Amino acid sequence: MPNDKKHPDVILAGDVGGTNTRLALVTKTEEDDLGQRFRIDHLQTFMSARYAGLQVVIKEFLSQRQVMVSRLCVGVAGPVKAGRCAAMNLPWLIDAHELGETTQIDHVTVINDLEAGAFGISCLGPNDLIEINMGAPDARGNGAVVSPGTGLGEAGMYWDGRQHHPFATEGGHADFAPRNELEYELHRYLRQTFEHVSYERVVSGPGLVNIYRFLRDTGRGEEPPWLRDEMKESDPAACISSAAMDGRSLLCEQAVDMFLEVFGAEAGNMALNVMAWGGVWLGGGIVVKVLSRLRESGAFMKGFLDKGRLRGFMNDVPVRAIVNPHTAILGAARYGFDVNRNT
Repeated sequence: MPNDKKHPDVILAGDVGGTNTRLALVTKTEEDDLGQRFRIDHLQTFMSARYAGLQVVIKEFLSQRQVMVSRLCVGVAGPVKAGRCAAMNLPWLIDAHELGETTQIDHVTVINDLEAGAFGISCLGPNDLIEINMGAPDARGNGAVVSPGTGLGEAGMYWDGRQHHPFATEGGHADFAPRNELEYELHRYLRQTFEHVSYERVVSGPGLVNIYRFLRDTGRGEEPPWLRDEMKESDPAACISSAAMDGRSLLCEQAVDMFLEVFGAEAGNMALNVMAWGGVWLGGGIVVKVLSRLRESGAFMKGFLDKGRLRGFMNDVPVRAIVNPHTAILGAARYGFDVNRNT
């Protein structure tokens, strides 16, 4: 039987995405010069599509642990208003009040997943980040997080002179703005399928597949039979990125480089939108999978710096890739503890 004592220093933190939902018990430990420290225990990943709703996932998770919690905070991929979110790329309606009633957890908060990721950045150490662009040595100010996955998440970070205050955006759904003839062709190609062509249709897992198909269908590369078979059997985006990184398909390499350049352009747009003197952080599993090419090919930074008269400003903006896969979990825990610090 579960222990009926609720632990005030333990929070159930979650990261809800269109593909996977991850839950963990997170314990607050001592604070140091870097701020609050957290320990993640019992991290478990669930395939979101297999469940009718988040409350079912939470109940299954807790039924396997000998602990009761009084706090829950989840980051959800989608716009959150008054603790309520219709998840993007997933048919779940997540409501903080209803979650509290169905799970019997006292304090429940629901925030945007990229907002959670932005809160998690303060919990990271030097080994959790990889430098993409050094930027100015005295870089201070607002920041931004851009994270391609099943969708494209973006968040801002307001700098008050001492610390960052993250806020959610839905910038990934802004109109995709082609910058050259090839991208104009891509836009026209995607308009045949999508009424609205957003950056998410290009800079995401499905977006990488869209780019690949565009290059293939317009005669810019040959699709090998083995790759076609692999894509039928497993995640097409993973197949494309793997083949590109292993040098097994020139078409996949072209697709990844085009993806990275548009990714860089949109990360640069976000930097301009929030005046991100303090830096841009790149998150998401795709970033980790293509990290060496992101650092070495030059495609990402080409797109990032291509801002005309503000190229100098862009060069001063630090860019870092997040390689800690638990950043959003840490951020959800930090937010949940902060909101309920007096309870």
